[in-house]
Amino acid sequence: MEPVQLPDAAALGPALVLGLTALIVFVFDSVRPHEPDRGLLAGTTATGSLLALGVGVWYMIAGVGVPEPDGAGVISLFDGQLVVDQLALFFMLVTAIVTALVAIASYDYMDGHAHQGEYYSLVLLAATGMATMAAANSLVTVFLALELASLPSYALVAILKDNRGSVEAGLKYFLLGALSSAIFVYGISLVYGATGVLQLDLVAEAITGETGQHVLTGNAHDVAGHDGLLGVGIVLLLVGIAFKTASVPLHFWAPEAYEGAPAPIAAFLSSASKAAGFVIAIRVFTTAFPVEATAGLVGFDWSVAFAVLAVATMTIGNFAAAVQENVKRMLAYSSVGHAGYALIGLAGVGAGANELVLGAALMHLFVYAFMNTGAFLFVALAEYWGVGRTFADYNGLGRRAPIACVALTVFMFSLAGIPPLGGFLSKYLLFWGSLQAGMLFVAGALVVNSALSLYYYSRLVKAVWFEEPVTDHGSLAQPVGLYAALIAAAVMTVVVLPGFGPIADSALDAATAVLTS
Repeated sequence: MEPVQLPDAAALGPALVLGLTALIVFVFDSVRPHEPDRGLLAGTTATGSLLALGVGVWYMIAGVGVPEPDGAGVISLFDGQLVVDQLALFFMLVTAIVTALVAIASYDYMDGHAHQGEYYSLVLLAATGMATMAAANSLVTVFLALELASLPSYALVAILKDNRGSVEAGLKYFLLGALSSAIFVYGISLVYGATGVLQLDLVAEAITGETGQHVLTGNAHDVAGHDGLLGVGIVLLLVGIAFKTASVPLHFWAPEAYEGAPAPIAAFLSSASKAAGFVIAIRVFTTAFPVEATAGLVGFDWSVAFAVLAVATMTIGNFAAAVQENVKRMLAYSSVGHAGYALIGLAGVGAGANELVLGAALMHLFVYAFMNTGAFLFVALAEYWGVGRTFADYNGLGRRAPIACVALTVFMFSLAGIPPLGGFLSKYLLFWGSLQAGMLFVAGALVVNSALSLYYYSRLVKAVWFEEPVTDHGSLAQPVGLYAALIAAAVMTVVVLPGFGPIADSALDAATAVLTS
């Protein structure tokens, strides 16, 4: 029996499944708009996310995105506007995992809140945009996918209409996000003006070409004559991406948005949205702007800029987290610090050991999806219990909810990089890759900041296990959805280390593919 030949568009299966599930949720909600079935809406969202995850895993096993003759090859869609390769599938899996965990946790967290159907539909639409960002291969499709992910995110932050903090955070996030989008699209226009093309590989051809001709029309076109225009465009693209990944100095929106948003949405934005921001950074800069050719043309090396951003982001994020009294804001600044760790991958592109450093950054983002999502879901559980938001409010929770606090301990120590948890190996590989690339200062900053992070992570562990409770919270409920998502994230954070081989192979293959494309 011959194998079934799917159309090329089916390569976007994970993103299509997420988008179709969003439409199904819309239909379910329209049938009973005033009496939403929480179980049906949350279950449909979780099922669609897990189905998207299954499709992505199936594609990776089948060799989709693996160059021929070893695999099915990279699939190009719409004349190269979208590509499905190993990098795209890798980040589609991350998006699907986080979406499933958030959907399961939201079943309990959103109990009693209005706009249930809209909530789950917006989560799925944002996830669809993030999955599409992973496959975008043109500055236009990058921007469109970015907006598809961003617009639902603004609404999700402000979804708690009776909560002033949520509405205020959503408004701030929207205004700053609109500004960053304007800067990003202005950068796109300048790059287009300098090169005459928008597709990423064609931009690279225009920069490296020596013919002085337009890569599409063959007419005379000298990119060197527009080097200033190109340089400003690259800087503006960097600014837009720095906002999306909450990198210093454009990180200030993250603590405000995460604190005001529903805790599951804070988990979603700090994990899936951050990963999506990094995938467009990786795709755009490694594909469109070859380091040496671009540096020779515009006069600066963008990998050095990412190295500076990495050190500044991890340092400021960790120092800010260390002085917080609000647990949610501490996790928000912690996520800024982890953005700095992931930026090391792009910093290493121009310093040698490219595949190792970039692959280590991909591994870190994969592990981060579990441990960071789980940490925010514990905050969601605390909010469900009516516990306050400060460290003191968490005192003694380990005696009343030991299972949940064991999961929290796993997340905190993994985020700090303590062996034998998943966060340890990803940080170790980032450190080793930095040394191999000769980035000694970056490697030193990674070690110092990881040591600092242990202080504030262990502070929360100390509060739940060893401090005396400030107030008596009474009996604490054990909501099924929140506990299920929390335990699943904790288990994966632990078992990801013994099963790190396939993850590392996939990450390194994805890094190699995008750097050699």
